[in-house]
Amino acid sequence: MASRILVDNVDAGYGAVRVLHGVSMEVREGETVALLGTNGNGKSTLIKCIMGMVRPQAGTIVLETDGRRIDLAGKSTEEIVALGIALVPEGRRLFPKLSVEENLLLGAYRSAARRDIASNMAFALEAFPILRDRRRQLAGSMSGGEQQMLAIGRALMSSPRILIVDEPSVGLAPILVSRVIGKIKELKERRQLTVLMAEQNFNQATKIADRGYIIVHGKIEFEGRSTAELRENELVKKYYLGV
Repeated sequence: MASRILVDNVDAGYGAVRVLHGVSMEVREGETVALLGTNGNGKSTLIKCIMGMVRPQAGTIVLETDGRRIDLAGKSTEEIVALGIALVPEGRRLFPKLSVEENLLLGAYRSAARRDIASNMAFALEAFPILRDRRRQLAGSMSGGEQQMLAIGRALMSSPRILIVDEPSVGLAPILVSRVIGKIKELKERRQLTVLMAEQNFNQATKIADRGYIIVHGKIEFEGRSTAELRENELVKKYYLGV
């Protein structure tokens, strides 16, 4: 059955500092949704709330899947991953002193993915041939682009239905940003994934997104039902297109 994530009126922050203010959004099955915003506007905090790393102070985050409604706000990150949601975190967060292959294998920790380790490993190495060539290399010795590919491959090892990608362009040269974004689109189509991507590079994000949200100072200021609507929005023209 169809699955989706529903975020409703979420407030969240760190201690006394409120970062998110009444945030509501939806990610439906099969979509690629872009969460757009410049640095410091709350994109990563919202993703951490979805993944159980930050507990919302108000509001709800619900996963609808297989006919069930599951409250994610009350679950641990491990439990959320076990439900089929995988995160490619900002900054990759690899284990630098472990090899490429060891990092990939750690992505298969989810019990439901363990029976598919061989096929998922083959898929990841096919999707990113450079990882096949560097299987024994330490992750920390790879370039930024290679590390980003490894981080995506590690997420795929968990057999996810929903892939959340936080700032995939950070620290990458423009040509690598284009390749990584294009690869996310390819993998989404090949694996029939649902994708939520937080990104500040508007032009790259809208190349693969079906629609998106603009977050400003912790509030959703605009929901674009298509990338065309996003491009015509005044906030986008001001912050991203220099108009």
